[in-house]
Amino acid sequence: MERLESFKAYDIRGKVPSELNSELAYKIGRAFAKLVSAKKIVIGHDVRKSSEELSDALANGLMDSGVDVIDIGLCGTEMIYFATPFLDTDGGIMITASHNPPEYNGMKFVKRDSVPVGYSSGLNEVEKMILTNSFDPLAEKKGSFKKIDVMKEFISNLRKFYDPAKIKPFKIVANSGNGCAGLAVNAIEPLLPVKLIKVFNEPDSNFPNGVPNPLLPENRQSTIDAVLKNKADLGVAWDGDYDRCFFFDEKGNFIEGYYIVGLLAKSILLKNPGERIVHDPRLVWNTLDVVKRYGGVAVQSKSGHAFIKEKMREVNAIYGGEMSAHHYFRDNAYSDSGMIPFLLILQLMSEENKKLSELVEEMIAAYPCSGEINSTIENPKAKLEEIEKIYSDGKIDKTDGLSVEYPDWRFNLRMSNTEPIIRLNVESRGNYKLMEEKTKELLELIRS
Repeated sequence: MERLESFKAYDIRGKVPSELNSELAYKIGRAFAKLVSAKKIVIGHDVRKSSEELSDALANGLMDSGVDVIDIGLCGTEMIYFATPFLDTDGGIMITASHNPPEYNGMKFVKRDSVPVGYSSGLNEVEKMILTNSFDPLAEKKGSFKKIDVMKEFISNLRKFYDPAKIKPFKIVANSGNGCAGLAVNAIEPLLPVKLIKVFNEPDSNFPNGVPNPLLPENRQSTIDAVLKNKADLGVAWDGDYDRCFFFDEKGNFIEGYYIVGLLAKSILLKNPGERIVHDPRLVWNTLDVVKRYGGVAVQSKSGHAFIKEKMREVNAIYGGEMSAHHYFRDNAYSDSGMIPFLLILQLMSEENKKLSELVEEMIAAYPCSGEINSTIENPKAKLEEIEKIYSDGKIDKTDGLSVEYPDWRFNLRMSNTEPIIRLNVESRGNYKLMEEKTKELLELIRS
């Protein structure tokens, strides 16, 4: 079957207008309405130049199918996850390309109760309807359209997760990267007893300070500089649609998402012992250790938001964490959030009376890791098979890609869904030198 370039494993994403444009957005609206038999859908969009035009076309496609559209306007992806159940709608669509360059845009989809829709769970059907032009007939009565601002309700919903009375008057650098996070930062600021030093806080479709993606080392410097200059207690940076947040300690060190998973698991289990915590297979030892120590049950899932959310629902987990800085919460419609981790870490630092560096130093020393290292190679599948043979004496797990475990070190190697890339993660038990040696050894094999 023919494929549409912009349809990916978890969402729609592509260059505007060659891979995604108003005409396609209209058809997506028509097809999604049929997919979920929708009567009411909530939509929102990020700050990109093409977002409003795509939003209008999408809304028209939905309304021509008889669907009532509620537009919450400029927002973060987690606001769609919140608004879908809050407004009692049949689904939600966020127009965003997250951390991609400015010429890209995309869409993320959820059904009722914010259950994710990926390629294998509905987007394939949407694509088929578009390619075969098999929409329902135009509705006799066009759906209605209204704009609603849910920021106040969204911010007050966050109160389930933290207690402002327990947060100390920290000085915090908040870097929104000219994405949408600035709007939420402004809304929550009066409710927190902290001093916020805002960096690139205004949403700006030109992204004058680079694309908001703090995973790229070159995009971290602005946060590091502001933390050091202002002698701040903490630095936080968000991606474009702020469903991920990234942390910097008071010395300006970037803290790997892996250790943040451990901290969030700890903070949640201290209040909710016995609960299940879902984690991805890339780096695991620290998470397993923390979850066991604080009386929880660790459950492994394949990486990727659709798999994590599905696993969390299946085992009724309270929290799910990925080292890629996606953090999911049962009381947040099992969805990822960039604001909740920020608030939980603030409260944990306050209650433990420790700096972020002090909270993570033990974890980093106990389980040093390489962080994710990408290699572009011609045949990722063949390379994975070759490496599996070389390390066949280790304990092998194929939950996601290839995980191989030895008593004192382990690694995970997985292919990208969308590019000819292999992603490597290595960790050891307290032996930084061994971790570095094994990382070097594996990279030589991968790139040879």
